[in-house]
Amino acid sequence: MGTVHLLLGITSLVALVVAADFEAFSGHKVVRVTPHTEKELFTLKRLLQDATQLDIWRYPSVINAGVDIRLSPLEYEAVIDAFHTHGLETEVMIPDVQELINHQELERTRLKFRPRPAAAAFDYSKYHQLPEIVDWMQTISSAHADKVTLFNVTQSYEGRPLTGIKISTTSLSPAEKPAFWIEGGIHAREWISPATVIYMTGQMLEQYDKDPTIKDMVDKFNWYILPVTNPDGYSYTWENSKARLWRKTRSRHGMCIGVDPNRNWDIEWCKTGASRQPCAETYCGPSAFSEVEVKGVADFLKAIPGIKGFIDFHSYSQMWMSPYGYTTDLPTDYEVQNDGSLAAVEALEKVNGTKYQHGTLARTIYVSSGSSADWTYAKAGIKFSYGVELRDTGKYGFLLPDDQIEPSGVETLAALKALAEYIYDK
Repeated sequence: MGTVHLLLGITSLVALVVAADFEAFSGHKVVRVTPHTEKELFTLKRLLQDATQLDIWRYPSVINAGVDIRLSPLEYEAVIDAFHTHGLETEVMIPDVQELINHQELERTRLKFRPRPAAAAFDYSKYHQLPEIVDWMQTISSAHADKVTLFNVTQSYEGRPLTGIKISTTSLSPAEKPAFWIEGGIHAREWISPATVIYMTGQMLEQYDKDPTIKDMVDKFNWYILPVTNPDGYSYTWENSKARLWRKTRSRHGMCIGVDPNRNWDIEWCKTGASRQPCAETYCGPSAFSEVEVKGVADFLKAIPGIKGFIDFHSYSQMWMSPYGYTTDLPTDYEVQNDGSLAAVEALEKVNGTKYQHGTLARTIYVSSGSSADWTYAKAGIKFSYGVELRDTGKYGFLLPDDQIEPSGVETLAALKALAEYIYDK
């Protein structure tokens, strides 16, 4: 137990020091710890369970699956020693987080000033701030007014609208079509999530008359697409490099800020894989649906008739997962759900060779309660509910560079086509 107390002491000290550090991630490393036996996995979970101030990028799940943790210079030596004392292997995945952030910011600045036509189209190959995304939604809805309407889910804690795009064609009466919901950006720092959703949406509209497979997919459903589900958190990650790795919402809870919006849904709330400590990254909130963004999406979903598909896009780890997340028990619909996952990942791999794992949330990534896909399946009755972890597997983690947006978008769109085809007649 001495090692556990040491980890707690280190993380408490670092929480105070980092608050005053302008370049908060200078010298921070992302370290991977890989348990190779059930005993090592148990030990790792025990070491980390109360170390709530550690920034865990990938949580313990199964043996031989890496656990990624960001460690500051103050944490590094003692935490690594603690792991090695228990026979746990470690390797450095990102040697300096701040250097990677700075490099990507400089590259974005360079690209911003490259010559472009005055009326240049939206650049799908780069990350965009929230106002740019909102402008894009307005522009693309005007350009495709025969298919697109914008909808507002609710307002965020800080007053930002949760704006989405509805795509519905007249190939069939909209009332006769099932609905499909796609959302991104529920975790603020996972920039590849909204970028991939935006890319796919653009393709669904701009290639509709050119690609028969896209036309077929679009025509079969009424599509509801919410690119940024956590607009306050996402906006905050753009303020400066110190904020880049923010995960939660921005609601206030005493001295702490934010709730993990994917632990706040009213399904087995705060029972496993979530924290009741307000400063923790996985803080479940003071109550289920305490976050206006989460409650707003849930209410909006309940009002949509005939929803057959739901996907909540995240990063990272390359996994396509179905319920349940709160238990390793399999739901009654597991076989058809997993067949949908299989169809998606097989189509995805054919594009760039990118390999995804698939299975239930709890068995594939980790056990966690209060998640979106569990609620949409168990409470909203959406059989084909999924949580998807996009690129990569740890080389960049949450700091995936801009040049991977388009490859991610292309392969994920192929997966979406295959999944939509699979579930349409189910």
